[in-house]
Amino acid sequence: MRGYLLGVRAALTVLTVLAAGTLGLQPGLMSAAAADSGSARLAAAGSGQAGLSQAALRQAGLRRADQQARHAVPDPHSPAFRHPYRHGVVPVAGRVRAMLAWQRTHVHAASANNLNYGGGIDGIGVTTGPESVYLVFYGSQWGSQSTDGNGNVSLTGDPSGEAPYLQQLFKGLGTGGELWSGVMTQYCEGVATGSQTCPSGNQLHVAYPTGGALAGVWVDESTSSPSSATGHQLAVEAISAAAHFGNTTAASNRDAQYVILSPTGTNPDGFNTPGGGFCAWHDYNGDISMSGGPASSPYGDIAFTNLPYVTDAGASCGQDFVNSGSAGKLDGVSIVEGHEYAETITDQNPAGGWTDSGGAETADKCAWIQPGTAGGAGDVVLGTGSFAMQSTWANDANRGTGGCELSHPIVADSGNTVTVTSPGNQSTLVNTAVSLQIHASDSASGQRMTYGATGLPTGLAISSSTGLITGAPGSAGLWHVVVQVTDTTGASGTAAFSWTVSSPGGIVNGGFETGTFSGWTTSGAATSIVAVGAHSGRYAARAGAITATNGDSSIAQTFTAGGATLTFWYNVTCPDRVSYDWATATLKDDTTGRTSTVLGRTCVASSGWRPVSRAVVSTHTYTLTLTSHDDDDPGDATSTLFDDVSVH
Repeated sequence: MRGYLLGVRAALTVLTVLAAGTLGLQPGLMSAAAADSGSARLAAAGSGQAGLSQAALRQAGLRRADQQARHAVPDPHSPAFRHPYRHGVVPVAGRVRAMLAWQRTHVHAASANNLNYGGGIDGIGVTTGPESVYLVFYGSQWGSQSTDGNGNVSLTGDPSGEAPYLQQLFKGLGTGGELWSGVMTQYCEGVATGSQTCPSGNQLHVAYPTGGALAGVWVDESTSSPSSATGHQLAVEAISAAAHFGNTTAASNRDAQYVILSPTGTNPDGFNTPGGGFCAWHDYNGDISMSGGPASSPYGDIAFTNLPYVTDAGASCGQDFVNSGSAGKLDGVSIVEGHEYAETITDQNPAGGWTDSGGAETADKCAWIQPGTAGGAGDVVLGTGSFAMQSTWANDANRGTGGCELSHPIVADSGNTVTVTSPGNQSTLVNTAVSLQIHASDSASGQRMTYGATGLPTGLAISSSTGLITGAPGSAGLWHVVVQVTDTTGASGTAAFSWTVSSPGGIVNGGFETGTFSGWTTSGAATSIVAVGAHSGRYAARAGAITATNGDSSIAQTFTAGGATLTFWYNVTCPDRVSYDWATATLKDDTTGRTSTVLGRTCVASSGWRPVSRAVVSTHTYTLTLTSHDDDDPGDATSTLFDDVSVH
C-alpha cells in the first residue's frame, strides 16, 4: 500500500479484521469536499512545480482523474484523509472507534475480496523483469561508512543496524528456495482492466527475484536529510539516485525501485508524529496528489518507497512482532519494507496495478495478522538468514476466493522456457580487458535471443545480440550483476553473480567510485563520501567535516603491494594553525612491522589537490591510514579530501 501503519498490540484483533477488508474501511468514492481539495492540490502543483508545464499537468490530471476518484479517502478520521498517496492505510487503535462510527453511517458496502488489475499507468502495471532494488540512505546524518564481514555498508548513524539488515534481506530474496516471493508471481499485466486472474499464455507475470533483488546502495551525504521531508522531496531524491546509478532511461527504470531511507530522528511526511500514524508508504514520481506535488523525471517513471527509520517507532511499527528480545528488534524493518516491496512489484505506479475494489494492495489486506494464526506473519528463511515477514494476498487461494499466504509456488510465464547459465562469480583487475560469454538456451528451437544486464562494473557492456560482455572496468569495487535473456515470444530467464574489481596494486576502491567506503575502514569523528570536488572521477573521500569535529577522523585500508610505488592525492582545508589542526598519513609495513609518516602534519587554508608518493616493496602487506584532525573550534573547521589511491 502507499500508506502503511500499525496500531498497538491491544488492537490487533480489530486491525486484523480491518486488514482483511471485512469491515469495509478501505478507501471509497471521493466526496465532494475531497474532490474540491484534490483540485486545489493539482492547481498548487501546477503553479509551483519546476519542469512540469501547465499543459503537462493538465494532461496528467485527466489521465489520473479516475484513479484519484476511486482511491481518495472520504473518512475524516482516517490517517489517509487528504493524503491519498497513503493509500490503504491501517488505523492506530485510538482512531478505530471513530472510524467505525463514521463507517456505520457513510459506508454501505464492503469491498470485494480479490485484487483487480487497474490497467496500468504510463503503460506500467507490475514489475515484469528482474527486480532491481536500490537502497538510498538519504542525508549526512547517517554518519561514516564502513563495510561489514558480509560486504554490507554499515553506518555510524544507524544505531539499530537497519542498513546491513536490509542489504541482507534484499540479497537473500530469491535464494535458498524461498517461496514468500512466489505469492506475487501470480499477478501480471497485459490483461483487461478489472481482471482478477492471468490467463494461460500470459508472458508478463511479476518476476521471481532469482539470485537476489539488491541492485545497489548509495549513502547520499551531499546534504542533510530534511527533518520532515515531503513526498516531493523524497521523489526528487529517488530521481537523483537513478542518475547516481546510471539509470538514465525509462527502460533502465522499468523494473527498478528506489527505497529512500531517512535517518533516525527525522519524520519524513510526518512519520512518528501525532498526525502521521504510518510506518512507510510507496508511490511514483508522477503522482499529482503527493505532498509537495509530483516531481519531473527525465529518466521515465521512478517508483520509490518512503522508508523512515522504522525502529524509532518501536512496537508501533513491528518491533518484536514475530520474535522477542534482541532477535525481534528489527522485525518491523523487514515486515514494513517487505510489505512495500511486495506492493511495488504488484502495483508499480499506484494504482495502475493490482488493488481490490476499495484500493487495498496485496500486503494491505494481510497486514499485522498475528503469528501462529491463519495467514499470520512469521520468519522466512532466505539464503542470507531468517527475516520476519508478513503474508500477502493471493487471489488463487481458497479455490479462488482469495486469502493471505506466506508462501506460494512460483508462477512463471507460460510458453517457452529460457535458461541462462551463470558464469559464476567473477574477479577482474581495474583497466584489464574483459571478454565473458553468457550462454543461454531456449525450450523452443529457432528462437532469437536478446541479452541485457544490470549492475555491470563501470566500463563493461553486454552485446544485446551475442551475450558477450566486453570492455575494461574503470574502478574497483564489488558489483552485483543480473543478466536477462529474452526470446522473441517474450519468455525470459535470468542469472545473477557478483563481480569483484581490484586495483593492480591491491588497493580496492582507491578512487571511491563505488560511492561508498567499500574496501576501507573508517574511524573517528566524521568521514563521508562526497560527490563534489573530486580529484578525478565522480567521488572522493572526506575525513572530517565542513563543521567542527573533535579529534581524528581516519580512513584506512590494508593491502598487498603489487607494484613499487604508492600514490594518493589530498586536498586539505585548514584555516587554523598546524599545532591545532592538520592532515596526515601513515604507512605501516605489516610484513616488517615498521611504520612511516608519508604525509607530515599539514595545515593550509586551501591546499588544492596535491600528490603524495612513497616506495613500497612488492608482495609486502601494508596498512595505509589517512587522517584529518580538528580541535572542534567552530570558527576554523578542518577537513581533508582524499582520492585516487593506487599502487603501480
